[in-house]
Amino acid sequence: MDLHLSGRTYVVTGGSSGVGLATVAELLAEGANVATCARDADRLAAAISDVAPDTGERVLAVAADVRSRTDVDALISGAVDRFGGLDGLVNNAGGSRMAPLWETSMDDWHDEFDLKFAGVLNTIDAAREHLGRSDAASIVNINAVLARQPETRLIATSAARAGLLNLSKSLSFELAPRVRVNSVLLGLIDTGQWQRRYAASEDPRPFAEWEHDIVTDRGVALGRFGRADEVAGIVAMLLSPRSSYVTGTTVEVAGGVSRYV
Repeated sequence: MDLHLSGRTYVVTGGSSGVGLATVAELLAEGANVATCARDADRLAAAISDVAPDTGERVLAVAADVRSRTDVDALISGAVDRFGGLDGLVNNAGGSRMAPLWETSMDDWHDEFDLKFAGVLNTIDAAREHLGRSDAASIVNINAVLARQPETRLIATSAARAGLLNLSKSLSFELAPRVRVNSVLLGLIDTGQWQRRYAASEDPRPFAEWEHDIVTDRGVALGRFGRADEVAGIVAMLLSPRSSYVTGTTVEVAGGVSRYV
């Protein structure tokens, strides 16, 4: 199915690994132009070269911290200058803070909310004027099922994710009708972090057995971790003009992990 993304321009934050990198690759494969960023310029350049070695003229990779408005302004203006406009934005930069409540300092709370909120608001504010000129503008905020189903082991991240989900709904009204805003809620996606946790666990069993215990404990209906490319396809669809009557909604890519209706 043609998603009508060819020739359009998208910005993807946090593009050096995982879901961000998979999304960059997916959009490039669909014929789109992509500007992406990460804090580590060398790592980003190497990652983009690996997934898209023959699309150099259609990709712009820059070092940027989404918490810095100066960095974000440079990212957005660079995309517009290079490709002539902007059709969509994927707010993917982020992370998880593994710590229970009383081991989470107030500085940790500030840092978590700064990343989840400033990182999204900076990019949207910098991009919204340009997006308003597109005939199919779309924003996708990458979030997590933690937004609806908090984990005590990820208490600050859970709270920040819930706030971002609420903010995303508000943004869908604030930016309508010119710009659509949707959320993708991730479950247990193997973006490399699970491989690292497996290695750190020093579990003598094969990875598949270790994985099975985790997904069983978490109640993942499909019985496995998800893949970054499985997320990227959904993101591309939400960016696509084919989703032109979809805004203010959430799509879970979580293998059936949610315990709510």
